[in-house]
Amino acid sequence: MDILVLYYSRHGATAEMARHVCRGVESVHGMSARLRTVPAVSTVAEATESDIPASGPLYATHEDLKECAGLVLGSPTRFGNMAAPLKYFFDGTGSLWLSGVLAGKPAGVFTSTSSLHGGQETTLWSMMLPLLHHGMLIVGLPYTERGLMETPAGGTPYGPSHHAGINSDRRLEDAEKDLCQALGARVADVAKRLQAK
Repeated sequence: MDILVLYYSRHGATAEMARHVCRGVESVHGMSARLRTVPAVSTVAEATESDIPASGPLYATHEDLKECAGLVLGSPTRFGNMAAPLKYFFDGTGSLWLSGVLAGKPAGVFTSTSSLHGGQETTLWSMMLPLLHHGMLIVGLPYTERGLMETPAGGTPYGPSHHAGINSDRRLEDAEKDLCQALGARVADVAKRLQAK
């Protein structure tokens, strides 16, 4: 069973977090991660991206959402909100909402931002909103994850976060990596348990 790890990343920190989430997913026996991204949104209405990115993971499709057993969504923080490319992708999922194909599937969220108080928690909440409208089951991080109490950088019970620094040059702390992996494992475990019923 696949867990879709879907993210947008501008400077690479969110992409690195996504790779750690994938490691967590794949630590659960019988589960695999499907890593996908979304194209940037053009400021020119007529401009479009190629269907296949020049490098990195493929762009997500509605089929990826239909086929997944769970979803982990990641975005950099944009003024306390998810990035426009990710919102644009979800704004186009009305047909999936009507069919209810995502209802009852587990989902989690993660974020990265340049400043320590840059709206990480509100960004996580903004990503949860469309998932809740789709009927997904939100999976967070409990305080049994030691990293939540120990990290000097990022981490919340709503999902992993990372303080990338004003120049996006701060590396992920070990606790941040651990929290990303823990979220991936938790979503995969919940998906596996739900499928077993």
